[in-house]
Amino acid sequence: MNFIRFSDLCAQGLVKGRRVFIRADLNVPQDDSGHITEDTRIRASIPCIQMALDAGAAVMVTSHLGRPTEGQFKPEDSLAPVAERLAELMQREVPLRSGWVDGVEVAPGQLVLLENCRVNKGEKKNDEALARKMAALCDIFVHDAFGTAHRAEASTYGIAQFAKVACAGPLLAAEMDAISKALANPKRPLVAIVAGSKVSTKLTILQALAGKVDQLIVGGGIANTFMLAVGLPIGKSLAERELLDEARAVMAAMKARGAEVPVPTDVVTAKTFSADAPATVKAATDVADDDLILDIGPQTAKKLADQLMAAGTIVWNGPVGVFEFAAFEGGTRTIARAIAASPAFSIAGGGDTLAAIAKYGIEKDVGYISTGGGAFLEVLEGKTLPAFEILQKRAAG
Repeated sequence: MNFIRFSDLCAQGLVKGRRVFIRADLNVPQDDSGHITEDTRIRASIPCIQMALDAGAAVMVTSHLGRPTEGQFKPEDSLAPVAERLAELMQREVPLRSGWVDGVEVAPGQLVLLENCRVNKGEKKNDEALARKMAALCDIFVHDAFGTAHRAEASTYGIAQFAKVACAGPLLAAEMDAISKALANPKRPLVAIVAGSKVSTKLTILQALAGKVDQLIVGGGIANTFMLAVGLPIGKSLAERELLDEARAVMAAMKARGAEVPVPTDVVTAKTFSADAPATVKAATDVADDDLILDIGPQTAKKLADQLMAAGTIVWNGPVGVFEFAAFEGGTRTIARAIAASPAFSIAGGGDTLAAIAKYGIEKDVGYISTGGGAFLEVLEGKTLPAFEILQKRAAG
């Protein structure tokens, strides 16, 4: 992907004295009192902000927070807790500015946080007049919020159209590089793991990947639907019977390319969905009518781990079993450790996937961990994200 990198502009001395507008992702979780409960996104945004300050820029940063109603600012929509935490982490003052669309005073070496951008009328619909006003505030627009890269909004897309210079911050650039490496120019074999409770939520991803990958590993409730599609019993396990034809079509598409969707040969079952339910390992052909499949079995996990060890590139989205319960975490743990040990370049994303990576302590062994959620899933679907599209267009222009 060809795009302008903010780090390159800084290295070339093109940022000094310039007004820099950074669209960050500071949308952090808060408790009922408005206290931040987890600050990873704030910490992740600091390198870009610091880079701009070190380069001598006048720095403006904005983000959305929650789901405010456009044009109706409420105290709970305020970025005030974020400004406070940012100030603590950066050990400097971070003034918060509201009503900033028509003008912001900020001098080189200064940093201001601009109040919740989603409160601005026209933000979500990418209103051109609003986007032009935002663009007029700066000399350089920096998109550093991958979590919003799948949305064409005024502060993510419109401003990039009209700003004098539009570039990718270090976080977004890293995502663009990793996605390009994993999907555009992958080292083969390319293995994708797509797991989750429902085929319907991941069907378009499975269909898109069926045309690209060498192995498509399915897990969780999705695997149950595929087992049913090949005639295996699944008892009372979660599955989507109305999508059996779609599952068969994905398998046929893979087979036509000499690839496969490996269906579990053994599974871990229980009679009830609970952490203390006795777990039983069974051959996939022996699942009883009153069984719930809650994990892949050790034989299946070993076979998949061997495939991951031989992979050139691994894309991972979703745990393969109910890994939150100790008795049903074996499959996900084996897969996670195989990804960590594999020489392949790996990219992982999705909330449950990140939780599994944290649980097994393999953060340093995964090639790239995407924080994007919805944006990551849209990339897997084969969609071109609006942020990528506009930044590439601006680089070409």
